[in-house]
Amino acid sequence: MSTLFTKIVNGEIPCHNVLESDKFLAFLDIMPIKRGHVLVIPKLEVDYIFDLEDDLLGEMIIFSKKVAKKMQKVHQCNRIGITVIGLEVPHAHIHLVPIDKLDDMNFAKEKLKLSSDELAQIAKDIAEA
Repeated sequence: MSTLFTKIVNGEIPCHNVLESDKFLAFLDIMPIKRGHVLVIPKLEVDYIFDLEDDLLGEMIIFSKKVAKKMQKVHQCNRIGITVIGLEVPHAHIHLVPIDKLDDMNFAKEKLKLSSDELAQIAKDIAEA
């Protein structure tokens, strides 16, 4: 059965797309821990990030770097934090989060509730950066 992320890749579920290539998709997390929180996924459905072939994993990190550079142009922050948790959706993914302090990467804290219009504007700003 297809994962939620595969359904996004296939266009069955909409997303706020930030950047896309033939192998990867970056889109806004709809339950972000910080404004501008982006998910990067391979289009290939693989559950565990360390089960990706080495070349694909390397390309995913390079793709994530491109996304992070765009994010830094839009968000005033000290860094773009990167983390892999892999428990939320059984599809390999990387979280990119604008951060100023360590607590900004705390996934246990309450998620932001942003409107679809706010998410669309954030995605547009990053995509155009």
